[in-house]
Amino acid sequence: MAAPTGSRLVVYAALLGNLAIAIAKFIAAGISGSSAMLSEGVHSLVDTLNEVLLLYGLHRSEKQPDTLHPFGYGRELYFWSFIVALLVFAAGAGVSAYEGVQHIRHPQPASNHALSYTVLGVSMLFEGTSWYIALREFRRSKGRMGYFEAFRRSKDPSTFTVLLEDSAALLGLGFAFAGLLAAQLLDMPVLDGVASLCIAAVLAVTAFLLARETKGLLVGEPAHPAVAQRIMAVAVTDPDLRRANGVTTLQMGPEQVVAMLSAEFEDDRRTPQIEACITRIETAVKKEFPELVALFVKPQTPEVFAARQAALKRNS
Repeated sequence: MAAPTGSRLVVYAALLGNLAIAIAKFIAAGISGSSAMLSEGVHSLVDTLNEVLLLYGLHRSEKQPDTLHPFGYGRELYFWSFIVALLVFAAGAGVSAYEGVQHIRHPQPASNHALSYTVLGVSMLFEGTSWYIALREFRRSKGRMGYFEAFRRSKDPSTFTVLLEDSAALLGLGFAFAGLLAAQLLDMPVLDGVASLCIAAVLAVTAFLLARETKGLLVGEPAHPAVAQRIMAVAVTDPDLRRANGVTTLQMGPEQVVAMLSAEFEDDRRTPQIEACITRIETAVKKEFPELVALFVKPQTPEVFAARQAALKRNS
């Protein structure tokens, strides 16, 4: 299935912005000798690589189902998003922490501050633009939910990954500016290294949040409750069902959902009638939720379904 256009726009905007910023930061770091600027350059370079991986994940997730992956390749995006989280921690936070420690142990005053401040200002402009695009798309998709709730419930990691990365980038730029300015005004070059450690801390927290959310998606999370509610609403009105017990859903990708309906059919219904009933329910639900790639119906008594749900709650 095609990935949402908004998600791809967000990633492209972040990719172009981070690439330009990374080049500018490395040039400024090489001329000024600033530890914070070098950390920020590594940060932007890692972010650029992350956007490439997200685009690759979006591309792979569009592949049509086949015999090896009958429900599609949607989880490819979740896998690559998890790799992004690992890169943010290992490459971004790790290198920034190392550079900060080295500069604290062997402080060297930075030079050409005007260039560094100019690059930081331009970087804030680019990062702010990318952040606004990601925020606008996230607002559009979250509906009436709060930001934290929408972040926890989101099934499209490309948008919230870029939003978190850009938020971390803006915080990092703030620390870099504060570190450079404090080191210059107080004549304490060690503060430049402290700024690098602050940037490393921001990246480590960002990586933890990304890893936690994408791990949940990768292992398997239920789809939005509205999908199960709609299946139940359609099922309870079908004349061939005696009772609809409940629905279990699984998010296979940003636009791919598999569902299982536990139901009890009328005793006198024949196989063609049961097949027609399942087709009616699936067709009706897909009109509202086209991301439903498969609906399985399991004949069960209410008691069996209730016992299964109770076991799941005990394991939670």
